[in-house]
Amino acid sequence: MNSTVIPIAPKAVVAKPGWTDSWFAVRKELTPRSRVALIVGSFLLPILIWCAFSYLPFVWHPMMRISDPGSVSYFAPDMLVDKDVFRDETKTAKQNGTALPQGSGANPIYLPAPHQVAKALYTAFTTAPERKDGQWLHESLWHSVQIIFWGFLASSVIGVPLGILCGTYNVLSRLTEPFIEFFRYLPAPAFGALAVAILGIYDGPKIAIIFIGTFFQQVLIVANTTRKLDIALLEAALTLGAKKIQLLFRVVIPGILPDLYRDQRILLGWAWTYLIVAELIGTSSGITWFITQQARYKNFENVYAAIIIIGIIGLVTDLLLAALGKWLFRWERSPNKA
Repeated sequence: MNSTVIPIAPKAVVAKPGWTDSWFAVRKELTPRSRVALIVGSFLLPILIWCAFSYLPFVWHPMMRISDPGSVSYFAPDMLVDKDVFRDETKTAKQNGTALPQGSGANPIYLPAPHQVAKALYTAFTTAPERKDGQWLHESLWHSVQIIFWGFLASSVIGVPLGILCGTYNVLSRLTEPFIEFFRYLPAPAFGALAVAILGIYDGPKIAIIFIGTFFQQVLIVANTTRKLDIALLEAALTLGAKKIQLLFRVVIPGILPDLYRDQRILLGWAWTYLIVAELIGTSSGITWFITQQARYKNFENVYAAIIIIGIIGLVTDLLLAALGKWLFRWERSPNKA
């Protein structure tokens, strides 16, 4: 009796998805826990590097902080000197049989530790200005916010409609965009002296620099966003008998509104990058005045604190605008979500 052997096909081995498959999947939405972890890590990593440079002597401490000057006449407590100078003076003191200087590794004065900057963040809002005619930090910040607001508002009032028209009508695009392409490469601060001559030494030229720095970029970005509108929407509207004005206000503008809103958020960040240069034109004012004054007296922890405050204000503003955008454009579906 012959026995028949039936081959059994091996079971397919299904590989379990690893962490690289879940974290680096192309255009796949991350889990809420992963998003929070990455957001925290994006801030935590730079802070950890900063702490390493500040608190770990073997990472980078190129100077010595004097605790006891010993026999070195020009040393003083809390004085910072180069390690080579400290080493030479210690060697000389040993040879002469005099008291040796004592000190510990330290970073230069322009790199304060995180706890010093944190303390400066607090004291900057609670300490009155040294000069009677000086401003509190919150007053300087409010002045800077107004400069940003008026400069960007003027830029948007003109730039957004012009960008929409250029993206909709080729005749306006060919008429204006070549010159705008040329002008956008000109550095906005170069017009500072001219702005002061025309607008005076106070807030006028500062607002003008914000305007120049964002207007020309704004027109081109908004025009490009307008051109990305699905042509099928325009053809359908024309087929249904829409007139040119109706096409613009009932199809083009509503169709690009979510993308236009995102463009404005990005351009607002560009306006902040021009703030420091703008406030140096004419009379120094706002947060720039605070930074320059603190740098002049080598209070670099206050300089870092002011820079961080600018970043916090910009980030909080962007997060609020992002939340507002989700509420305004609830019908829009994110392209990154499955």
